[in-house]
Amino acid sequence: MQEKAAPENTPVLETSRLLLRRFRKEDAEAALSIFGDAEVNTFLPWFPVKTEKEALEFLEERYFSLYRKPSGYGYAICLKDRDIPIGYLGVSPREPFDFGYGLKRELWGNGIVTEAGRAVIARVKADGLPFLTATHDRNNPRSGAVMRRLGMTYRYSYLEQWQPKNIPVVFRMYQINFTADPAWSYPGYREKYPEHFVEPGL
Repeated sequence: MQEKAAPENTPVLETSRLLLRRFRKEDAEAALSIFGDAEVNTFLPWFPVKTEKEALEFLEERYFSLYRKPSGYGYAICLKDRDIPIGYLGVSPREPFDFGYGLKRELWGNGIVTEAGRAVIARVKADGLPFLTATHDRNNPRSGAVMRRLGMTYRYSYLEQWQPKNIPVVFRMYQINFTADPAWSYPGYREKYPEHFVEPGL
C-alpha cells in the first residue's frame, strides 16, 4: 500500500471574505497590532510584544520555524481586499492537535474567526487528522462560544498553573472528532493535571 504523503504546510485557504495564508516578514507591523494589544492577549499564553522587532521575533518563534517543518497549520487571517493580517489561527501538528486563534479587538463580533475556523477544520479533516482539541480560560466564555459554533463539544475542565504568567487558570477543553470514536475524549490534560472535573450544564 502506498504511504499517504504528509499534508502541505499551511496551504493557502480562501473563504467568502477571508484569505488564510502564511505570515511573512513584512507583516511585522500588523503582527505588532495583534500580538501587542494587551486586551487581545489577556487570555493567551504570552506577554504582549512591544516593538516591531519583538513582533518579528515572535513570528520567527511561532510561525517561521513551523513553516520550515514538513507540515503544519499556522495561519495569518486576512481580509481578501487588503491581504493584511487581522488575526491568526493554527492547529498544532501533533497531539493534542490544539486549535488556537486570536483577532484584532475592533473586529470582534463579526464571525471572522468562525469563518476562518470552518475552512481550517475542513482542511485538517481532509488531511486525515483524527481529532482537534481547543481550550479556553473559564473567564473567557466568548472563546467557548466560538468552539461550539465550530462543532466542538465540551469534554472537561482542569486547573493549570499557567506559564509564563504564573497564574492559576481553570481551562475548559473542547473537542471535535473526525476518525476517532465520537465519544472519546483526549485524556492528556486529565492525566497531566490532578485537579480536573466536569462542569455541569456545558
